[in-house]
Amino acid sequence: MAQEDVFKKIVAHCKEYGFVFPSSEIYDGLGAVYDYGQLGVELKNNIKQYWWQSMVLLHDNIVGIDSAIFMHPTIWKASGHVDAFNDPLIDNRDSKKRYRADVLIEDQIAKYDEKIDKEVAKAAKRFKENFNEEQFRTTSPRVLEIQVKRDALHERFAKAMNENNLEELRQIILDEEIVCPISGTRNWTEVRQFNLMFSTEMGSTADASMKIYLRPETAQGIFVNYLNVQKTGRMKIPFGIAQIGKAFRNEIVARQFIFRMREFEQMEMQFFVKPGTELEWFPKWKETRLKWHKALGFGDDHYRFHDHEKLAHYANAATDIEFLMPFGFKEVEGIHSRTNFDLSQHQKYSGKKIEYFDPETGESYTPYVIETSIGVDRMFLSIMSASFDEETLENGEKRTVLKLPAALAPVKLAVLPLLKKDGLPEKAREIVNNLRFHFNTQYDEKDSIGKRYRRQDAIGTPYCITVDHQTLEDNTVTLRNRDTMQQERVAIDDLTGIIEERVSITSLLKTLI
Repeated sequence: MAQEDVFKKIVAHCKEYGFVFPSSEIYDGLGAVYDYGQLGVELKNNIKQYWWQSMVLLHDNIVGIDSAIFMHPTIWKASGHVDAFNDPLIDNRDSKKRYRADVLIEDQIAKYDEKIDKEVAKAAKRFKENFNEEQFRTTSPRVLEIQVKRDALHERFAKAMNENNLEELRQIILDEEIVCPISGTRNWTEVRQFNLMFSTEMGSTADASMKIYLRPETAQGIFVNYLNVQKTGRMKIPFGIAQIGKAFRNEIVARQFIFRMREFEQMEMQFFVKPGTELEWFPKWKETRLKWHKALGFGDDHYRFHDHEKLAHYANAATDIEFLMPFGFKEVEGIHSRTNFDLSQHQKYSGKKIEYFDPETGESYTPYVIETSIGVDRMFLSIMSASFDEETLENGEKRTVLKLPAALAPVKLAVLPLLKKDGLPEKAREIVNNLRFHFNTQYDEKDSIGKRYRRQDAIGTPYCITVDHQTLEDNTVTLRNRDTMQQERVAIDDLTGIIEERVSITSLLKTLI
């Protein structure tokens, strides 16, 4: 099945089972804005809990804050967002649709990569066990021809982006004969910059109002609170400040479901270090963050680093952790060495001294910063994409299953009486009442046991407990595993301990140490 069709199924599944809904749907929706349903909010909260605890519980020198969405407008002048937070946009005159010029070119580069992969796949099928992929990639005339075009485009694109050359970006689109996906034409306008911040007014009267912005990132709330946290927490360099919160960007080309939205949530940690040590900490945090992702068990081949060629004005090193989505490898987390740009800028614009006095050396300095920034919504989408599966069983029956990491699953277990009589529902309710203090637990007695299993498979419930007549005799139940569908007989008194070990975030965190 084409990956585009798989993605459509994932989007449909999210709505059908209460994970994600289009926002304001009864009013025909609002572009690139989504609501999380009853199961989606549980999964999202579990993702945030996994990240938060991995930061503040596993590190003695990282603490958290929750800063306001509304901030003094000068903050965004100091950070550079007022003057430099722009996307290069281009319109197609025939379709009247607007696109990001850089995304159009990145998609073209991806098409070259896909062509190469197709050539490799055809050769692998032809030569089978005798196939040497590395040798083929370096000797095949067709692959080398495509690679030359790809590399030349990539070099030209990187140069144009680094120089902020909007005319060159448009020329690349014309030279590569990139067409509008809607109209199929190449009738493009000039490329121009568009600021992504939402603005509003604060104040009770028009005369006294002040123009402010909805924050486009959560990082600045950490930076302006650096001194507050450092002093009240008696923090010593190196230390970090973590935050989870909403951010807002007026994305013109919002697309791919919840991958790129106008209202989204970030999990960011700013790690303050001594100047000159930042490039020692940078690879350490790259390794730490990749380990956090891989602990979820989707496979190492689902992840890769993508080092930035064009660095932001504040960075001296940057990389992305990319995840293999149904629409290709895409960024889910950024790791940046931000130098001392932010604190220096806020010191300059506020007129307040923002430095750290090092008691060991007796010197004062403005700390450098390593940032890890992950999109909650993108993380949510990556987990749903990797977990969604349609299986054909040995008996020919098909099942749709979400193989979510057990620690993140919205519902941890379901208790199912085999029949709605003979005291089985009462016994099942008793078990639910005991377990609900520890786990998000569902009770279901409607339809056949097979249909009930399928419903729980579809929402990613790791375990189902079946109460049958033997339960009334020996106080044991059947514990069914979602992924293997294997069943084991366990004592009711042992359920809490068994399930806790298998589904708790604590068990997941222990793999990170």
